[in-house]
Amino acid sequence: MSALLTTRQAEELHKSLIAYLTSTSHPETASHLRLALNLPETTFDPPTTAKYSGLLEKKWTSVVRLQKKIMDLEAKCAALQHELDTTTPSSRKIHDPSTWLPRAPARHTLQSHKSPLTSLAFHPIFSSLASGSEDCTIKIWDYDSGDLEQTLKSHTKAVLDVDYGGPRGGTLLASCSSDLTIKLWDPSDGYKNIRTLPGHDHSVSSLRFIPSGAAGSPLSGNLLASASRDKTIRVWDVSTGYCLRVLRGHGDWVRSLSPSPDGRWLLSTSSDQTARIWDLTQQNDSNTLKQTFTDHEHVVECCAFAPSSSYPHLSVLAGLKKAPLASGSAEYLATGGREKVIRIFSINGLCIKTLIGHDNWVRALVFHPGGKFLLSASDDKTVRCWDLSQEGKCVRVLEAGGHFVSCLRWAPSIWKEDGGTEGGGNGVVGNGDRVVSGGGVKMVEGIRCLVAAGGVDLNVRVFSA
Repeated sequence: MSALLTTRQAEELHKSLIAYLTSTSHPETASHLRLALNLPETTFDPPTTAKYSGLLEKKWTSVVRLQKKIMDLEAKCAALQHELDTTTPSSRKIHDPSTWLPRAPARHTLQSHKSPLTSLAFHPIFSSLASGSEDCTIKIWDYDSGDLEQTLKSHTKAVLDVDYGGPRGGTLLASCSSDLTIKLWDPSDGYKNIRTLPGHDHSVSSLRFIPSGAAGSPLSGNLLASASRDKTIRVWDVSTGYCLRVLRGHGDWVRSLSPSPDGRWLLSTSSDQTARIWDLTQQNDSNTLKQTFTDHEHVVECCAFAPSSSYPHLSVLAGLKKAPLASGSAEYLATGGREKVIRIFSINGLCIKTLIGHDNWVRALVFHPGGKFLLSASDDKTVRCWDLSQEGKCVRVLEAGGHFVSCLRWAPSIWKEDGGTEGGGNGVVGNGDRVVSGGGVKMVEGIRCLVAAGGVDLNVRVFSA
């Protein structure tokens, strides 16, 4: 005992034991122990008794709590060590971004929303992910750590869509809602609501920033397109807040939008069972409608333009001997909806492939930036990956939620200036990276292996390499 406790510590332990035995109706045992330790009975006057009464129990419960904390920490340490042992060091990871596909389990499952999710958007530069929900809020997450950074409250009804974009060097977050408004938020100023855009006469169901296609910053642009249940599409200048034009043609609720990479074309889908392409370079609004796709037999929920990297695969499906030029920005597109199928069209309105496999409504579509795959999210709780090089074969089914999966986004690529790429025009280089050139600036696309999905189970799932 002397090797473990000092004389004072041993004396306090003895007194605590005697006080404990006395308080638990073992006076004879306490008396024997006191005699064995040569402690006179006068030692335990009322102040001393009060001091040591219950002290042993307090010490013991403290030890139990510490033991539990130690066990929890040991379990966490073991889990982290297992993760470390089974994870390939980043320096040795073998992931080809042009062919990477998400797989379970999700890197993060983000929980905070109180109602179903409706939309997701990645910040083009920082590790931020925005999620919109029927709970009227927008939440900003750090997808690297999985932490909730901020909750934006201003909309008075369900938030139906969110998107990042805006002028070069001035990224904004746009949101739209059933409250008939569009709101612009400034991430550089703590996501301050800097502007509200009224004008639609019904719920604003979708919005997308329209890229400028400029080589120096291909994702930037001052224009924002919005779709509404009032059957119109509006184009806004986010710098001034003015509505520049109103596109009319759909006969029912306009559900979703997708701009082409160069910002010239805008694709829309509607409850009128059609998808339409609009030429935004036309000055007269009545001349903007370029093509109407009428193959669907139910509400068309979602759409996406195919990247130029997919043209070699899609041209085979179209029966062409030669793929369209990579400089084209709207040669092929995909649509999905309540028929439970996905249709791939060429720009001339011909359906070149129908992808069958989902058991419920198709709610979101995104092409793999590498061009080989198309990803779809559905109310059947899955995300499916379709291999365009194998005639649209479904090569992976990802259980992406405990309920309907209503939104899906692929993180935008990182564009870097590169003076070492041969050639002066737009296209795809040997390693699969897309190149945009112009004005003496050459930008190379760096694909990010990062996908997010969300839906009715209130969770945001982030999948990464």
